[in-house]
Amino acid sequence: QVQLVESGGGSVQAGGSLRLSCVVSVLTVSGICMGWFRQAPGKEREAVGLIDRIGRITYADSVKGRFAISRDSAKNALYLQMNSLKAEDTAMYYCAADLSYPCALVAALFPYWGQGTQVTVSS
Repeated sequence: QVQLVESGGGSVQAGGSLRLSCVVSVLTVSGICMGWFRQAPGKEREAVGLIDRIGRITYADSVKGRFAISRDSAKNALYLQMNSLKAEDTAMYYCAADLSYPCALVAALFPYWGQGTQVTVSS
């Protein structure tokens, strides 16, 4: 059974940093498209970024220059390094997997999802 398990969320002051992790079972992170999405209360789920199976990384404009996606094949894990956090980054963060290539930053195209990890940024 495919499982994606996020961790690393928490509360941080504006300007701070957090690193989210997503450990994947059954699927191999280096061979598929992996994405990060987030959803704030009362808002739709939005894309943060993705890394495809050949390592190309795409970011949403709102996080470019502040967030960085990486993966570790040995640990079969995906990471999201978040720097210079802002109050508007407060949301539940989800990792997701898509077996397609190429893939796109569209939540509806990702069939596999984790349970999410909460990030709260106070100003």
